[in-house]
Amino acid sequence: MKEQKWHPGTILETSGYYWRTCTLHAGVKLNVFTQIGEEALTADETADKIGGEVRATAMLLDALAAMDLLAKKKGRYANTEASAAYLVKDSPQYLGYMIQHHHHLAPSWVRLHEAVSTGHPVRERASFSDPEVRESFLMGMFNNAMLQAPMVADIVDLSGRSHLLDMGGGPGTYAIHFCLKYPDLKATVYDLPTTRPFAEKTIGRFGLSDRITFKDGDFTQDDSLGGPYDAAWLSHILHGEGPAECRSIVKKATAALSPNGALLIHEFILDDSRDAPLFPALFSLNMLLGTDGGQAYAEGEITGMMTGAGLREITRLPFRGPTDSGILQGRR
Repeated sequence: MKEQKWHPGTILETSGYYWRTCTLHAGVKLNVFTQIGEEALTADETADKIGGEVRATAMLLDALAAMDLLAKKKGRYANTEASAAYLVKDSPQYLGYMIQHHHHLAPSWVRLHEAVSTGHPVRERASFSDPEVRESFLMGMFNNAMLQAPMVADIVDLSGRSHLLDMGGGPGTYAIHFCLKYPDLKATVYDLPTTRPFAEKTIGRFGLSDRITFKDGDFTQDDSLGGPYDAAWLSHILHGEGPAECRSIVKKATAALSPNGALLIHEFILDDSRDAPLFPALFSLNMLLGTDGGQAYAEGEITGMMTGAGLREITRLPFRGPTDSGILQGRR
């Protein structure tokens, strides 16, 4: 990993970077990019569309233009290629829900010092929050997974498998792409009942309601996950729990597999030294802020959970996500 060269400029840039973050968040929250769409609007026209004050709207638009998220020409503002692709709601590559999720997390990050001092979270878990926060969380996970799921489906070999458990699968994004890749595969998305509407809507959009079912449950509390399944996919669920809970979850998933069934764990994976890569190290702090025991785990720790559950032939697949996620696979 390239060593960061710190000096007063880079230190102050990092300290104040949240100014850019908040500018982006405001643009998404106010639907600036969606309202501009394919047009080129003045500040007055944009303010009218977003319900903003004209002077303040112009300041926001100029800042977004300075960030190269808008293009300004002769007093009119248009989307750039990037903002049109990722920040306009009707784009299939829309990232706005994940940005809204980050927006909802921001107040807790200001209180990081409190969480470090006490060892306790300072916010409610997003998955248990009010409907708006929960929607941003679930659909943000969908945004994120949609970028990676096609690549993952090409790397994970599910040939010959007939029934996949997508444990804590949220909107079912990975189950969808696995089923698109393997026409004979069926899947069960296992998640909290409040997730069902999002999952069934998303699954229906892909025309897979006859092959992907939703099963209500709480994998942290339930003794049985149903099955048997011949493959289980655990994507970004371990980081929400402490080590003992993770060991229990992996054992439950393993017990739900048929003999020779495959268990796949997709996580932000730390090096065994725990001080790299950067994103998983920062993500551990995010889990500190919102959970009692959640954290990013090192590869050796996850491998230990898998061997402790009785899995064998544990390997790391050749996949590295844009935020340093990886996939470990084992067989029952």
